[in-house]
Amino acid sequence: MLRTAIARSLRHVGSKITPNQSRTLLSTAALYKTLQRSHFQISKRSFNSSNIQQRSLTTATQPAAATAATTIGAVNVSKPAVAYWLYFNAGMVFSIVVVGGLTRLTESGLSITEWNVISGMKPPRSELEWNQEFEKYKQFPEYKILNRHMTLEEFKNIFYWEWSHRMIGRFIGASFVLPGLYFASRGHMTKRVAKQTFGITCLMGFQGFMGWYMVKSGLSEALMKEPGAVPRVSQYRLTAHLATAIAIYASTIFVAADIIRANKIAKGKFPGNTASMLNNPILKRFRIATHSLGALMMVTVMSGGLVAGLDAGLIYNEFPFMGKGIVPPKAELWSDRYVKQNDNGKWRNLLENPTTVQFDHRTLAETTATLTTALWLYSRKLPLPKNVRMAVNTMMGAVVVQVTLGISTLIYMVPIELAAAHQAGALALLTSNFWLIHALRRVPV
Repeated sequence: MLRTAIARSLRHVGSKITPNQSRTLLSTAALYKTLQRSHFQISKRSFNSSNIQQRSLTTATQPAAATAATTIGAVNVSKPAVAYWLYFNAGMVFSIVVVGGLTRLTESGLSITEWNVISGMKPPRSELEWNQEFEKYKQFPEYKILNRHMTLEEFKNIFYWEWSHRMIGRFIGASFVLPGLYFASRGHMTKRVAKQTFGITCLMGFQGFMGWYMVKSGLSEALMKEPGAVPRVSQYRLTAHLATAIAIYASTIFVAADIIRANKIAKGKFPGNTASMLNNPILKRFRIATHSLGALMMVTVMSGGLVAGLDAGLIYNEFPFMGKGIVPPKAELWSDRYVKQNDNGKWRNLLENPTTVQFDHRTLAETTATLTTALWLYSRKLPLPKNVRMAVNTMMGAVVVQVTLGISTLIYMVPIELAAAHQAGALALLTSNFWLIHALRRVPV
């Protein structure tokens, strides 16, 4: 194009430019055209080279990016089967707590006077074996003071209650340890869950020790020397035994629930709107209140252990009064009878005086019911996910049932059926609180 333009210009000014000047101009135009072509080819080659390098770089980085994405997206979680196994064991712990309560209510806990882990699994079969076992029982204070007129058939009845309680404990130990070893060896557990289940296993071993340690307190010959002593296990050891059982139960439930939630998050099945609601700062106060209420429930249950250990439910069998008023006489609440040497004050009444122990349990139960109701009313004003809403409603319902059972057990003078239901209700109420606490946990983002 440049050359054509120059030629046209030459025709217009041809008379003014010499032939030499014309050739020079045409040569210059040809040289410019050549340089222009060379520059275009170089630019094209550079562009193609750049594209090749970019494609090579992209191709090289794709596997690395994919690997990084896989590494970030892969969540190391335990298999859901581990969670279901833990839930099964939690159910077994629930059942042994109820059976333990029945063993206490039927006064059967001291019928087996030895602790044999292996040989104790076989109950007496012949009449001779039954008589030998009965003779062992006769050597201890409960028979000498309370059951001197007991027959062999009556002894068999209380023996089987205690034997069943111990056998369920053995079954729980086996059903926890053996599958746990299998899951761990097959890599179905994360390291964290493996450590948690090992800790629960150790707690179970301690629970077995606590059970025998509690029974030994009721077999002590020192009871024969105390005027007016009642052969029964120590209320302190009974309460510690109950507390350990609840610790096992709670730990098992929380670990199982964590596994289920982790699997949902890893598979992308955890609802996004639920996560955003749980991470809402407005729930902070509600979350703290839920934990605090759980602690209060636990203290109330422990006070119930003291009531059971002292048979404190057999006095003041009316509600809401205790005698002539809501509060028993001060002299009865803070009696000098329970003060021992070197005691600084009358604090021992809180743990050993049946009247005070029952009053404390009533007060704690009433406070728990009131605060649970207040928390439920507060929850109605909050934006809660469906699961959390169900948990708080269930907890409210469990409180109503438990208060009804508690009052009924008291006014009907602790019948075995109602008392066992009341103990099961306490564990059910705690379970609803565990559910609420876990359902309220924040979701990592």
